[in-house]
Amino acid sequence: MTMEFWITAIVVTATPGTGSLFTVAAGVARGARASVVAAVGCTLGIVPHLVLAASGAALVVSTSAVAFEVLRWAGVGYLLYMAVSMLRNSGALAAGDAPPTSALRTIGTAILINLLNPKLTLFFLALLPQFLDEGSSGAFVETLTFGAVFMVVTLAIFVGYGLTAAALRQHVTSRPHVLLSLQRLFAVSFLGLAARLAFTTV
Repeated sequence: MTMEFWITAIVVTATPGTGSLFTVAAGVARGARASVVAAVGCTLGIVPHLVLAASGAALVVSTSAVAFEVLRWAGVGYLLYMAVSMLRNSGALAAGDAPPTSALRTIGTAILINLLNPKLTLFFLALLPQFLDEGSSGAFVETLTFGAVFMVVTLAIFVGYGLTAAALRQHVTSRPHVLLSLQRLFAVSFLGLAARLAFTTV
């Protein structure tokens, strides 16, 4: 496993996106434990993309206009839903205002966020093969191995994001105007990600 792969995995994972945004929001709203749960859920959301890549099915998604469009617009719709929900629930980030969210629900939401992200499928299709041994008979196992490492990197970075957000939580929750501004920022960020995904092409 080359240093180039590690750098690529870290850069791709550390770049702000839907998963990291969701993890940070969980940390601010419900603390360290919730942020770790969210990070685990986002990491698990990589599994379907990895399985598709290892089986070669990702090629179908990337080359089929219909398959890609369905996945893309499903992702756009879900991001818009997240943005609207954040705007409508004026106290969603306040610990005492929002109803408790179970770990299972948090993981489910996080998985769905990454499941509906065609960028991950394209990453495993376009970037990952560049690090595999060309013509190797063990390409399937090698893909799974590289994918597992990518998941570990994702989990580590997302946990870092979440715990940092949770550490700042007390400073934020004691200031209602900061909470409201932060919540609007999250909503606008989800809207921005939805817009970017809407203009994504294969």
